Amino acid sequence: MVDRTMVLWCPDWSVTAGLLERADGEGGVDAAAPAAVLSGNKVLVCNAAARTEGVRRGQRRRDAQARCPDVVLLAANPDRDARWFEPVLTTVEALRPGVAPLRPGLLAVPAPGRYFARPGVDGEEAAAAVLAEHLARVGVWDSRFGAADDLYTAERAARHAAPQACLSIASGGSAEFLRGLPVTVLADDGPEGAELSGLLRRLGLRLLGDFAGLGASEVANRFGGYGTDVWRRVQGREDTRLASRTPPPELACEIAFEPPLDSAEAVTFSVRTTAERFVAGLADRQLVATSVRIEAELEAGVSARTWLHPRCFTSRDLVDRVHWQLQAGLASSGLRSRKSTGEAITSAVTLVRFLPDVVEPAGDHADGLWGGGAEEQVVRGVARVQAMVGYDAVRVPVLQGGRGAADRQALVPWGERPVGLRPVERPWPGRIPGPAPSRVFAAPLEAEVVDEASVAVAVTPRGLVTGEPWRVRIGRHWCPVASWAGPWPVDEGWWLDTAGAPAEPDRAARFQVVGVDGRAWLLCWRAPGSWEVEAAYD
Repeated sequence: MVDRTMVLWCPDWSVTAGLLERADGEGGVDAAAPAAVLSGNKVLVCNAAARTEGVRRGQRRRDAQARCPDVVLLAANPDRDARWFEPVLTTVEALRPGVAPLRPGLLAVPAPGRYFARPGVDGEEAAAAVLAEHLARVGVWDSRFGAADDLYTAERAARHAAPQACLSIASGGSAEFLRGLPVTVLADDGPEGAELSGLLRRLGLRLLGDFAGLGASEVANRFGGYGTDVWRRVQGREDTRLASRTPPPELACEIAFEPPLDSAEAVTFSVRTTAERFVAGLADRQLVATSVRIEAELEAGVSARTWLHPRCFTSRDLVDRVHWQLQAGLASSGLRSRKSTGEAITSAVTLVRFLPDVVEPAGDHADGLWGGGAEEQVVRGVARVQAMVGYDAVRVPVLQGGRGAADRQALVPWGERPVGLRPVERPWPGRIPGPAPSRVFAAPLEAEVVDEASVAVAVTPRGLVTGEPWRVRIGRHWCPVASWAGPWPVDEGWWLDTAGAPAEPDRAARFQVVGVDGRAWLLCWRAPGSWEVEAAYD
């Protein structure tokens, strides 16, 4: 008995994925609206609604908008297409294991036999109807199915099927079906197919059957490897072997509370066993989690957050994160925990779920021959401090782009991934050269700089120093200057003021000054004539 193959094709998948993402992020986007995906300012893919208005592949952006002013334009994003095709794979996999993803929008499975058959309805057509119904529930309305003895014929059949229908090619009828197709169908195979299709039409071959009538040696000499593969498939000689994917293991763990718990402490105590089960499940597969998403379902809503760890999560770390997340969520929503106020929280927690966001091999995080050493003790010590003073209260400095020493540092919570930082690699005109100062003062210190005649030193609008720094006062103490470097002038904030109108420029200039006592300082002069100490070189 021949092993048959079923192919699922979702037309214009790039457009469908873009509309699904936009609907998920903005809401209210019509999935049936005319839309097109652009690449290089040209239409790469468009849906049926856009084609009805005259939009075609290869059109320029302005031509597409001229024919359909309401067209939704989406940027090409292969990662988005693959990400939104994952629910389709999961849905099909739940009904028919052995899914082989071919590309986003196209997959193959071993054709179902008599399991889905009903009186008067073939098993393959009935299976396609069940799959189409389940796909509609995840937002995929246009799904088309094809079934045949081989993968190539099944894909062609799916492309000729009606929406949410299956075109089944009888066993042994693949060659007859393919011979009746026009050579233009080869354009669906990409650039090679489009080139071969154009060549065959120029040679007067209109159907694949005409192409199949050529000799094997003639095809190999004239049309190359791709043409030979197509010729063999049209002859019905393809041997289908699906590379079925292995379903990813279920690593998530959750616990439901019945009745719901109305205090953060009760939830924290109750999730300990679940956290241990989550970590043990990863350990059984030689994995550890460095990023975990924790979802807490409350009667008043959902609290979800992705947590990071500088090394890898233990069950105790996960319990701490649940506690911090609930306390932060309750505080931001106006709810209060029983521990802090003696009152029950307004909204009870019904479920807590742990989902691994980033997992890595456990061997990459194993202790050395003599244990984890000082690094492990630091991590545990910081975690204890966070448990006492709060997650956001323990911060570490990270480097970001900027001109001044204070501008180039940012503080992020311990274990959190820095986001929204200014890029370091930009030029940043006016930035002081290295080495960087060792101490940056949270509040600049008062200072004064004078020349040899005890006249205050300033910087002109052209960036010139009015006198050579001779003495510097830090706080109350004066110290002669042994050497100095600068200035590095900076004009900032001149483009707009708070009202949106042109503002006076904020002129400043930085100096590196070394006193005769050996201490080095980073000083900043600000117009009209004030000095301050931003940092120190120890």
